[in-house]
Amino acid sequence: MTRLLCVGLATVDLVYAVDHIPAADEKAQATGFEVAAGGPAANAAVTAAALGADVTLVTAVGAHPLGDLIRSDLQNHGVRVMDVSPESSAPPPVSAITVLAGTGQRTIVSRNAGDVLVRVPQGGLPDADLTLVDGHHPALAVAAARSARRLVVDAGTWRPVFAEIFPFAEVVAASAAFRHPAEAAPTDEALAAAIGAPHVLVTHGPEPVRWFSGTRSGAIPVPAVTAVDTAGAGDAFHGALAVALTGDPPHPDKSDLSDFIVFAVRVAGVRVAHAGPRAWLAALPRPG
Repeated sequence: MTRLLCVGLATVDLVYAVDHIPAADEKAQATGFEVAAGGPAANAAVTAAALGADVTLVTAVGAHPLGDLIRSDLQNHGVRVMDVSPESSAPPPVSAITVLAGTGQRTIVSRNAGDVLVRVPQGGLPDADLTLVDGHHPALAVAAARSARRLVVDAGTWRPVFAEIFPFAEVVAASAAFRHPAEAAPTDEALAAAIGAPHVLVTHGPEPVRWFSGTRSGAIPVPAVTAVDTAGAGDAFHGALAVALTGDPPHPDKSDLSDFIVFAVRVAGVRVAHAGPRAWLAALPRPG
């Protein structure tokens, strides 16, 4: 079984479903409500575990009662949690996510872990076949990058720590909104050149995923789906991509980056087509 290490942010996600986004000073009655662990690395870890990988998430949770929600949800979905701040009494990051019924569009209000200082465990990080980092908790991200056998970076938005991480990366998955300080122009080609990793891909929501591998490049279409809930779709993409890169089932054993992207796009499509943070997992292909 493939061993994956996900390093980065874990949050408490409060997910509200509404039939319209409330205006200023307006109260709206939610049509649905769920609580789950969230964060880019945590969501990717849950996706990878559902696809059959042996997954460890390295993050900061702490001793606050809200941390129990994170631990319980992740453990219930097959993710082993390595908490580097077990004695911290501060509450973990919390995100309020509002999902618009009918379109799946969402608004997110959150306080991430930007002011949370964590240390790398004295014994180092667990060994893994592949490591995924999201850039949160910079000290952990750098330690993970330096020790990784193979490294995938989730580059949603620019973080200064990426300058230290990118030189170790095999694959960098950037969003269309990502902007590198050294980027010459706001194009995917310029972004790939600025990142400089062996393989760079850029996601564009429902538009094709662009990929760059040395002198080769291409675009992978995103099949049309009825969007019900887009929250965490990118994280699901990254988790699936990490599993695909290791060569384990349920994806084909192929060596072309484009095949791995196709698999990840399909998984993200399943996520978008289902409401809620966890119900979609039942629709994934079963491992084995």
